[in-house]
Amino acid sequence: MPRARRAGAVPLSGPSFQTEPQAVYRAMRRDHGPVVPVELPGGFPAWLVIGYRELHQVTSDGELFPRDVGLWNQWPHIPDDWPLLPMVGQPLPSIYFSAGEEHRRHARMVGPALEGVDPFEIRKHCEQLADRLIDAVCSRGTADLVADFCVPLPVLVLARLVGFPDDEGADIAQVLQDLADGGPGAQEAHLSFGAHMQRLVAAKRAVPGDDVTSRMLAFPEAFTDEEYMLDLMAITAAGHLTTADWISNSLRLMLTEDEFADSMAGGRRSVAETMNEVLWEDGPTQILAGRWAVRDTQLGGQRIKAGDMLLLGLGAANTDPLIRQGLSGDGTPAKEATAPISPSATASTAARSRPRRSPRSSPVPVSRCFSTGCPTSNSVSP
Repeated sequence: MPRARRAGAVPLSGPSFQTEPQAVYRAMRRDHGPVVPVELPGGFPAWLVIGYRELHQVTSDGELFPRDVGLWNQWPHIPDDWPLLPMVGQPLPSIYFSAGEEHRRHARMVGPALEGVDPFEIRKHCEQLADRLIDAVCSRGTADLVADFCVPLPVLVLARLVGFPDDEGADIAQVLQDLADGGPGAQEAHLSFGAHMQRLVAAKRAVPGDDVTSRMLAFPEAFTDEEYMLDLMAITAAGHLTTADWISNSLRLMLTEDEFADSMAGGRRSVAETMNEVLWEDGPTQILAGRWAVRDTQLGGQRIKAGDMLLLGLGAANTDPLIRQGLSGDGTPAKEATAPISPSATASTAARSRPRRSPRSSPVPVSRCFSTGCPTSNSVSP
């Protein structure tokens, strides 16, 4: 059993969290401040960092708050069948779940392999695969743009870049979706994902090509097949899930929000500016795990103990009234912009001062919010 529950801890579950996350974040900020005691499914304690400056502090201090899952003080209590286990991760030799010199060792191998990808090649793949997905939609006349376009496009591109043939891309996309949903099939999906990468490593060891996996295998430092497999899983999952959500949210805003449609049609805002605003208004990531405290410390008025998990509340930090103009103290729209702006805030003044939109209404699993965001899946008929 997990340790005794903290009084007033907010469960990261329930219909309100799923359907009205910004309302929940406002209540959290009002009741707890920038660092909130929360509970993961199963009653496991964590901290949710929703203050912009506090989040910046956590992500900037890798010595005090490393991405070292092995530090978690709840491991003795975590059951083998815990549904969030694949998303939280276990102590494994992976670039995503390591820290310090071990993380730098993986980064020395992964970084050049990714940098070796020609950006013009990426653009070519994106255009070819997007055309293919759009052609399939046109042949039917109707589409769920999220399921039929936004979700498959990033993973199909990534599959090509790491070295998979196109016919495996769709299978990997489904595996990643099952993994991110954190349901009963999450652990099986995790095993299937690893099996795909094991086969890819074996294939590229036998016949190298001009791809990320072959460049990783050619790196002079020694790595095990398990390390290659885990790093490829991290690259693909990180690149696919957040990008799919970003495309989903961007299309939804452009197609359903008058201000976006008018700006695009009238030529007053470029696509790049629109995408930048999407990151503020409806970004691809709501809550991201995570960091772990190396020692007891203070953060945002809360006492953090060694080994505590800190979740990064990126969606809530974007509405922090200390850095967003046009928001009142509880994160709701204000009549006048009076809050100071952080020098690191990069969105335009117009984007920051615009009143917040109504919350999305499509319920999603809490694990989806926990891992990569809460995209809305809207069926749209052209």
